[in-house]
Order: sequence, then C-alpha cells, then structure tokens
Amino acid sequence: MPGFSASSEPFTLQRDCPAVQVPYGDRVTLPAGQVGYITQALGGSFTVYVEGSLFRIDGRDADALGKASPPPLSVPENAGDEDIERLVWEQLRTCFDPEIPINVVDLGLVYDVSLEHGEDGKRKVYVKLTLTAPGCGMGDILVDDARTKLEMIPTVSEAQIDLVFDPPWNASMMSDEAKLETGML
Repeated sequence: MPGFSASSEPFTLQRDCPAVQVPYGDRVTLPAGQVGYITQALGGSFTVYVEGSLFRIDGRDADALGKASPPPLSVPENAGDEDIERLVWEQLRTCFDPEIPINVVDLGLVYDVSLEHGEDGKRKVYVKLTLTAPGCGMGDILVDDARTKLEMIPTVSEAQIDLVFDPPWNASMMSDEAKLETGML
C-alpha cells in the first residue's frame, strides 16, 4: 500500500470534504463517514489513504478529520521587507509534496522569491517554483498551496507563483537535510 504505514492515524470523515487525488491532481469530494488513514500531516495539510488511493486535504478542512485548523499568521505592525521575506520563506517551508514528507524549499523547488510594494502599500510576492518532474499532476496543487499560504501573510495582497522548468530540477538542488531524509546523503 503506497503511502500507508503502521504509524498512520485512522480517521472517519465528519462531513463531506473536498480533496485532491495524488498524484493526478483530480479534485474530488470524499463523503461524510468515509474511513481511511492520515499518512502525512505537514504544513497544515493532510495526505490521507482511502480505499487504495492517496488524497490531499487542505488545512481549512482539518475539522472534517477531527483536527484543528492552523492558527492565523501575524506580523509586527512595523514589519519591514526583511521580516516579510523571512515569513514568505517560512510559509513556503509549509508547502509539502503530498507523496514525500519534504517541503518545497528543502527539495530545492523554489528558484526565486522577490517582493514589491503596490500602490496601496501592501506587498506583492513573486515566486519562481519548479517541480521534481515536469509532468507531475500535482503541480497546480502545489502552486495553489503556495499562493494561498503566502496570501495569508498580513501585508501581502497578492502572491504570484510562476511554474518554471529552466533549469530542470535535479536531486543536487535538495538541502542536505532533504538528502538525508530521502537516503541520498
């Protein structure tokens, strides 16, 4: 059973719940009463194993699994661009590949981050993100996850995530921690 382990936590959905099938990216609704196992709970989202398939459930729907939603973000009133950029990187570290427990930053999938100020004084965030494989069906889901999490940052009005494939990703782009986690170091 891919994605299933002895340490997986069983659940019964408490309500109908939107989900995304891994690795295809198809959006589905899992019905109330559905049973399965939580195989990964990282970065405010969940990967669950249900009837032979993996699904990603957003943190906003944590209550359907009987879990608490992530707390809202806050920043000091006088937060500068450096503070916000640090928080951007922290938020990107909460975006996980649903099949492996490594965030997109440590996987080496984030190529660039920049900020600019809009006319309203709010910030716009620009991120260049790639995928481990160009044909990955979860690409749009990872982009949406990153955008949603960055737009949760106070003072950020918009996050633009550009999916790029140049240069092509390779395992040498992973952090040492990610390489250690995957057995590549």
